[in-house]
Amino acid sequence: MLSVSDSSHRLVALGLGVAIAAAVTSCSSPDQPAGTTAGGPASADSAATREPAAPANSPLQVVAQFREPQIVGVAVLPDGRMFGDFPRWDNNPVAPIAEIGPDDSVKPYPDASWCMWNETTRNEPQKHWICPQSVYADKAGMLWVVDPASPGLQGTVPGGPKLVKIDPKTNKVVQNISIPESVASRKSYLNDVRIDTQNNYAYLTESGVGSLVVVDLKSGKARKLLAMHASMMGDTTLNIKADGHEMIDPTGKRARINADGIALSQDLQYLYWKPLTSYKLYRIKTEALRNPALTDAQLAQQIEDLGQVPACDGMEIDATNNLYLTAFEDNSIKRRTPAGKIETVVQDPRLEWPDTFAFTADGTMYVTTSAIHKTPTWNKGVGQQDQPYRIFKMALPK
Repeated sequence: MLSVSDSSHRLVALGLGVAIAAAVTSCSSPDQPAGTTAGGPASADSAATREPAAPANSPLQVVAQFREPQIVGVAVLPDGRMFGDFPRWDNNPVAPIAEIGPDDSVKPYPDASWCMWNETTRNEPQKHWICPQSVYADKAGMLWVVDPASPGLQGTVPGGPKLVKIDPKTNKVVQNISIPESVASRKSYLNDVRIDTQNNYAYLTESGVGSLVVVDLKSGKARKLLAMHASMMGDTTLNIKADGHEMIDPTGKRARINADGIALSQDLQYLYWKPLTSYKLYRIKTEALRNPALTDAQLAQQIEDLGQVPACDGMEIDATNNLYLTAFEDNSIKRRTPAGKIETVVQDPRLEWPDTFAFTADGTMYVTTSAIHKTPTWNKGVGQQDQPYRIFKMALPK
């Protein structure tokens, strides 16, 4: 167990705004009761009147909302089934991966055993969600879960980092790929994933060290690429803000969040990524990433700097290769056209840290709000979560 001081520095190193009270309490243990936070109920010091109202013309529809725990990711299947990701950052949700019902209910997924994490399950880190970060539906309708296995971001549980494939038709795990410590070190934090169903590869961002991880889904072999390359690293000189407030951690340091957002072009030829605290966008040919003969130096020569884009958390690409970005600095969703033009899709004060997308084949966009900027880490140890965490949907613009 890290000390409180070490934990705070780890938060800075990993650069993720999680709700952990500064210098007062360490991250919750796996045995902390579900639905609680490190500092008590999220809304204890908040007034409902502070919750932003919906603009009259907003195209966003609320699909689901939760007071606690904090949601990060969402996945939606062709039949409409919806799944959410509730990481073990500062609480111990009963359903860290959940199927979400129409009444905002959450059902542990794929079952209660997978969602259990406590002292009795620590000897089976590959059979339980430890701190899942991403849930994603591929084009074949399979669900994938990324588990960086770093509860409270205090360092990975040995043997825990994994990429798991679930068949929603049977609700059974059909592939469980352990990511070795040589790829996902103790300081790592696997973040988001895209699946190439044609070539059978997975591409992941890793935010702790700052790298890409490429997994051959046939062999299960994972490789860490471009670790700490400039294109992977967050920039602390930008004064990144949310709700008009600069992101400053309890030690007085600016937020530094490394490789985070990721997207795969429709033809599967390019992988896009960006550090969260950065205004830079990058891409590389996936063919290069799949070539194990190429060194990091050779890969670096193939990285394309696509110039300035808004700071964002999540990214996704639509059928016509517009790149969508969850632009948390101004509560909006923006897109970058194939020609490089930046357009605002929707701006709504309820988009309190828009986080992760899910696009469906019928042209619907789903997006979560995680209010990361309101957690204690970025508010001098006092949580400001005065709103529900939400899943919105809207039709993708033509």
